[in-house]
Amino acid sequence: MAIQIYINGEYFDRDAAKVSVFDHGFLYGDGIFEGIRVYEGNVFLLDDHLKRLEYSAKAIMLDMPWSREEVAEAVCETCRRSGVTNGYIRLIVTRGSGYLGLSPKNCSNPQLIIIADQIQLYPKEIYEKGMKIITAPTRRNSPAALPPMVKSLNYLNNILAKIEAVELGYQEAIMLNQEGYVAECTGDNIFIMQGDKLFTPPVSSGSLTGITRQVAIDIAQDMGIPVVETNLTRYDLWVAEEMFLTGTAAEVIAVVEVDHRKIGDGKPGIMTNHFLKAFRKKVTEDGTKL
Repeated sequence: MAIQIYINGEYFDRDAAKVSVFDHGFLYGDGIFEGIRVYEGNVFLLDDHLKRLEYSAKAIMLDMPWSREEVAEAVCETCRRSGVTNGYIRLIVTRGSGYLGLSPKNCSNPQLIIIADQIQLYPKEIYEKGMKIITAPTRRNSPAALPPMVKSLNYLNNILAKIEAVELGYQEAIMLNQEGYVAECTGDNIFIMQGDKLFTPPVSSGSLTGITRQVAIDIAQDMGIPVVETNLTRYDLWVAEEMFLTGTAAEVIAVVEVDHRKIGDGKPGIMTNHFLKAFRKKVTEDGTKL
């Protein structure tokens, strides 16, 4: 079945889906997005994603003329038309077409774009054996400049760190904030196990309030594992007993080496595997049926 792209109430074939070159999302990254997963015909935590999208829109003063119910139905219908029952949804809202110049005053037609397709962020063997990562020289944007809770279309900060990792032969990189504390990876949140506790950087450090991050926190609470949101240093990661990353596209993936230092015994940890198993169960239980 051919992929159908939703743009403001209409559906287009992949090659026919277009936006104006004067769209401020294209010109200036003036827009927001959500990455959402669909598992076995269930759109995972769709309402949570749409709520965060609305918060992002409010934060950048972007008025969305669609109700949450309308967007939810558009998401599901795009999946149905594209035949995607297991895959990835990219939901995009741009400021709309305007004039050259930063002012959004003349952008009167915000664009709602929905793409449903397949995705495999990392090779299968990395999920089985774990990932090796490094710390990127590029620092995370300051939360004082742009709150990390806003999923904006401007990902250049993350892309630069990703390039630094890839050029050195790594799939992912840790990003530090201006104070030198761990913020997140280029596209994933970070968790470490130390003793009987699970640690993760707070949002104030520059990390995204990830939907999958919250799922991991919920799983830990269900398992009776205390979760501590606190500033973490590179040293804290180097000496961690276990480490894993979370993200909508990445899901849950073990880290077995950081900055050439082995984590634990260099294999995915026991608790990490428990988290992955619990996550796999949740994705088919907490969803919106297509």
